[in-house]
Amino acid sequence: MTIKKVLIANRGEIAVRIVRACAEMGIKSVAVYTDSDQHSLHVKKADEAYNIGPASVAGYLNAHRIANLAVATGCDAVHPGYGFLSENPQLPDICKRRRIRFIGPSATVIRRMGDKIAARQAMIEAGIPVTPGSEGNVNDVAEALVCAEQIGYPVMLKATSGGGGRGIRRCSDAADLKRNYDRVVSEATKAFGSAEVFLEKCIDNPLHIEVQILADSHGNVIHLFERDCSIQRRHQKLIEIAPSPQIDNTLRKKLGGWAVAAAKAVEYENAGTVEFLVDKDKNCYFMEMNTRLQVEHPITEQITGIDIVREQIRVASGLKLSYQQKDVKKRGYAMEFRINAEDPRNDFLPSFGRITRYFAPGGPGVRTDGAIYTGYEIPPYYDSLCAKLTVWALTWDELLDRANRALNDIAVYGIKTTIPYHLEIIKSPEFRAARFDTSFVETHPELVNYSIRRPARELAAAIAAGIAAHMRH
Repeated sequence: MTIKKVLIANRGEIAVRIVRACAEMGIKSVAVYTDSDQHSLHVKKADEAYNIGPASVAGYLNAHRIANLAVATGCDAVHPGYGFLSENPQLPDICKRRRIRFIGPSATVIRRMGDKIAARQAMIEAGIPVTPGSEGNVNDVAEALVCAEQIGYPVMLKATSGGGGRGIRRCSDAADLKRNYDRVVSEATKAFGSAEVFLEKCIDNPLHIEVQILADSHGNVIHLFERDCSIQRRHQKLIEIAPSPQIDNTLRKKLGGWAVAAAKAVEYENAGTVEFLVDKDKNCYFMEMNTRLQVEHPITEQITGIDIVREQIRVASGLKLSYQQKDVKKRGYAMEFRINAEDPRNDFLPSFGRITRYFAPGGPGVRTDGAIYTGYEIPPYYDSLCAKLTVWALTWDELLDRANRALNDIAVYGIKTTIPYHLEIIKSPEFRAARFDTSFVETHPELVNYSIRRPARELAAAIAAGIAAHMRH
């Protein structure tokens, strides 16, 4: 079935990204928005747009309302983007009943991979190494303490249905585990509707490596190489790199093979990501599988030339992948910077409000995925991500130079952003030498003590005004 009209069950930059893919494929797009999003860019870009409720996240989380609107507007498919309903099996279930294509994997696969215990078991059966941990969920803190002693501290206490860095705590000893147990259970219940938790051995300061896969309904599965997501704060990614400058081709081939095997083991369809932890001795462990499009997919597109969203829509239409594994080549390096509306110098406090001026970067090898513009009011109800800056170059050193130039090009006024912090990171000698892991941010607290330079044009204007004032006197 050829898809002709897609409802995008999301907002912000990812909704704009999907609108653009639809436009290139000759597919009509339908946007949804809440009261606070009525002036958002995805509303302006889509062919049609409909209000789904007051200013909150509730409208974007109402699967029945989304499906009803898709039917009412004549859509034959729904794209969930990332976040919100993207990994909620309720939406593909409802879409299937309403005979609407869900642009993502089946509800069965989402449920299985969303359950961390079930996912671990599937990987064990497929011969893929997993982090040592509890055989299943732990029922109470007493059982958790016994299990932790068997695994050996430090351990990670995790929500079984968790994701996105929530419902997870590192426990260095029994006291830590006792202190954190109720917190993680509470977080898991509030965020994921499940109080189930389990334990894993904590791999200290690993690399966080994820492999992008694509799979169709004809049995074809390919990988698009890996991304290094080790630069993160409190399990939230800040900078992503493809391919990783820290692993060799032997390990790269092994991880790609495991990712394909993982997808085949669970009969996966559409785009997904298999995530691994790599320790200092290059031992690799399966961590989780994300059953959706990732925020950082643009860097993979930049090094392979493959439009991942286009392939998602083709697969949902029942078509074969456009590529075989032998067709997938990588060229150069790409790096993505998450431009968040946050103040790094104030413990990354959200900085919502009106953007008084916005200058997008440009030039060779520079891509911006965003949903902001001059005059746009960033609402306080959603994620703080307002743009993604992606930079590509042939070599690592050229990539760093281009990233520096692009980060100095982009300018967002009226709110605080993470741009100055990104500039400090790429100037760090360890980062430039590609020596970093998941501990980088916490072990380099000095990087937030940057000085904010006034843009040259503003400084020139101030100097000119000062000279004029002097001349008048």
